[in-house]
Amino acid sequence: MNAMGDSVQQWLCVTGLAFLAVVTFGSTAIAAEKFQKLSGAQIRARLAGMEFTDNVHWRDLYQRNGTVTSTSMGRKRTGKWRIDKDQLCIEFETEPVPQCYEVWFSGKEVELRREGLLPLQGVLEPQAARN
Repeated sequence: MNAMGDSVQQWLCVTGLAFLAVVTFGSTAIAAEKFQKLSGAQIRARLAGMEFTDNVHWRDLYQRNGTVTSTSMGRKRTGKWRIDKDQLCIEFETEPVPQCYEVWFSGKEVELRREGLLPLQGVLEPQAARN
């Protein structure tokens, strides 16, 4: 190939890589933008009286009075929830140290995020009637 052909090939390669980078990072940014971090007041307004669940393994009911009931793989626990510095803090009877999370929303989808851990993902829905 001649010098002009090599230049065109290099240009096409660089252009293709640049396009791929824009598409990859652009789609990641769009996916990240759909979730929004909630303030303490927003967390309380959205969570109180609702269930947070993965619809398969676990279900947490956040009562308006600050109690939480968690059912996971047939095991039931009770505890308390509160808002502290724009984070949801949950303390179960069996775990005396509260676990605090940032709450991120997108529609019904919820992520509880904590530094160093993968987010706990689920949906928020009205309390379901149980047998």
